[in-house]
Amino acid sequence: MKRMRALLPLLVLVGIGVALLASGTLSRFDPRHIAEQQASLKALIAAHPLAAVLAQIGAIALAISTGLPGAIVFVFAGGMLFGVLGGTVLSTIGTTIGASALFLASRSAFSHGSGEPPALVSRLRAGYHAYPLSYAMFLRLVPFFPFGGVTLALAWLRCPLWLFLLTTALGGGVMIAFETALGAGLTASIVRDGQVSLGVFAHPRVLLPLLGMAVLALTPIVLTQLRRRARGGIAEKG
Repeated sequence: MKRMRALLPLLVLVGIGVALLASGTLSRFDPRHIAEQQASLKALIAAHPLAAVLAQIGAIALAISTGLPGAIVFVFAGGMLFGVLGGTVLSTIGTTIGASALFLASRSAFSHGSGEPPALVSRLRAGYHAYPLSYAMFLRLVPFFPFGGVTLALAWLRCPLWLFLLTTALGGGVMIAFETALGAGLTASIVRDGQVSLGVFAHPRVLLPLLGMAVLALTPIVLTQLRRRARGGIAEKG
């Protein structure tokens, strides 16, 4: 019974995500649809700014907390409707709220594990606990890691809530800024090409800065390991 109660929050979130996916909600935020309705949607935002802001934050928070696949379309919509700066701020707030809900639900689900973890799990946890900030920031900055998957991984690694919030707001915010900028540029792409062009994701100017920041997050780990090897070599010679 305790195990079921621990799993319940995560199961509820996953169930909501499945229901949203089945309802076709994502199709309403398709960039082509947003581009076609952009003028009327911006007029609606101007008429009801507070409601529009809360709707953007709430939509992203719900999508992220439920692990909804394709939640990036909400970030694109934010860039197209609120601009790069406004969209980044709103999407970062919504993402942090949603990710926190998923993190807490996942941590509850993982809290009643039984038995000794496998040796690989123990080694991963040991490495994380030795460099928690670098590990958590690295996971958030690598563009190939699914956002929800990273949230689950950090919960599994027993990341403290304060560290999770810090790396999600900073590392996740950097990713969202890139995605929002891409979303803001999709309108011009749709008008020019008549379709959504996401080839920009593979462009070195997009990937290299993100990968560079991810490598920078690992620098403290690499330097520490090099120092340890150097000390070990000196000790052996002595």
